[in-house]
Amino acid sequence: MPNPTIDVLIPVFNAAKTVESAITSIQAQTLRDIRIIVVNDGSTDGTQAIIERLAAVDSRLVLINRPNGGIVDALNAGLAACTADLIARHDADDIAVPDRFEKQLNWLRSHPECSAVSGAIIEIDEAGRKLRPQGVPSSPDLADAEHYPQWEPHLVHPFLMLRRAAIEAVGGYRYVFHAEDTDLYWRLQEIGQLANMPDLLGCYRIHSQSVTSASTLNGRIAAMSSQLCGLSAMRRRAGRPDIAFPPSALSEYKQARTLKDIVRLGSRGLDAKETTRLAASTSAKLLEVSAYRPYELDGQDCAFIRDTIMRALPSMTLSNRTLCVRRLSGTAARLAAQGHVSAALRLSPVRYYPLVAARFALRTMLPNSLRYGMRKMAGRPAMVK
Repeated sequence: MPNPTIDVLIPVFNAAKTVESAITSIQAQTLRDIRIIVVNDGSTDGTQAIIERLAAVDSRLVLINRPNGGIVDALNAGLAACTADLIARHDADDIAVPDRFEKQLNWLRSHPECSAVSGAIIEIDEAGRKLRPQGVPSSPDLADAEHYPQWEPHLVHPFLMLRRAAIEAVGGYRYVFHAEDTDLYWRLQEIGQLANMPDLLGCYRIHSQSVTSASTLNGRIAAMSSQLCGLSAMRRRAGRPDIAFPPSALSEYKQARTLKDIVRLGSRGLDAKETTRLAASTSAKLLEVSAYRPYELDGQDCAFIRDTIMRALPSMTLSNRTLCVRRLSGTAARLAAQGHVSAALRLSPVRYYPLVAARFALRTMLPNSLRYGMRKMAGRPAMVK
């Protein structure tokens, strides 16, 4: 077929339960001039047969079968097949609203300075039930690599649309495991603007089998990787040699037993200041994400997080210190409420015990609905666990 207006890139691995609904939401787009490139990354659960059935009745759907190599290799294989000026990302478990592409195309046409755009989503669970109200990520312009944890130039990756020339200019996806999207955004930000539209683009599925939710280990790797790619951006913008991200690193990370071990592996090639920053920033990131991921911190991680954050506090801005102390005490209170008292005590310095006790009382005395409302009024993520 001649070059379409948009190439849609969908990597798939063992998604037999959701891939059909994901692809049909793309086939139903009001903008019809698209090609749907599905990269089957060695699925073993019947995914391939479902895609082949859909492709048999829609010539726009192109299936690429390849041995399992991971998300980065699958994405780059799909990029190599893209020829349209615009590329839209989609995942095999998410649902696009019918006019998603039409909205994003109009945005990019009216904002020629913009390299990539995403937008508002509704989070759903495995059964398709709405989890939270519609949300729009903050502006990527607020990104700050020196914050603890880094404020990332966040766009919801499965609902991304970007210019092919832009992603080719920055070299595609790199092996920043479980944070390849964040790394891409830092690099794209250096050649053009990024944006989040207020318009609803679709439903983003949260489930226990997603990579960053599947295990505590994956959570540790994702937290460290997300902060390492921010350090990478700081190096580039200072005119220093970039950090290398070898594909072999993942197997080493998977052998690590603690957050401390993973940070040590990620610190290879960093100077002393970067190593200290990576440890504290990764700790702060894991505090943030453990509030809404289906895994919890263990005692060893808690001791490491306490020590690294407390060493970094004097170098933080007042607002950043306040945020870290609030998350530290809140996480300790959550752990205590769940019966993990030993871990809670290892996480919190003694001087914060009164604050932890107050947060514990608030958590155990107030109903979820009231705590949700209080967090929302305070302008914080309304994620209650």
